[in-house]
Amino acid sequence: MIEPLIEPIGALAIVAMALTVFLMRAGGFWLMGHVTVTPRVRRMLEALPGSILAAIVLPVVAKIGPPAAIGAVAAAGLMILFRNELAAVVAGVLVGVAVRAAGM
Repeated sequence: MIEPLIEPIGALAIVAMALTVFLMRAGGFWLMGHVTVTPRVRRMLEALPGSILAAIVLPVVAKIGPPAAIGAVAAAGLMILFRNELAAVVAGVLVGVAVRAAGM
């Protein structure tokens, strides 16, 4: 007998998560359609990506320590220089791994 690739409860969980993500994104677009974009709102929206990045990166740096901090600084520097997100992330991870392998 051929076993299923995924259990029914797993498939249901994936569908529920996909639906939740879709509804959150669609709801955000719908909500922003009803907001007047004033200069203050525009400044807030422009600052949001940096705030999200800081909220994700800083706890990791605080937990892991110097290897993560050096990797994050390397990634930020490469992003500023080359404007290539993928290359910056890959280089930042490699720098963090190298620093950790060096015993820091």
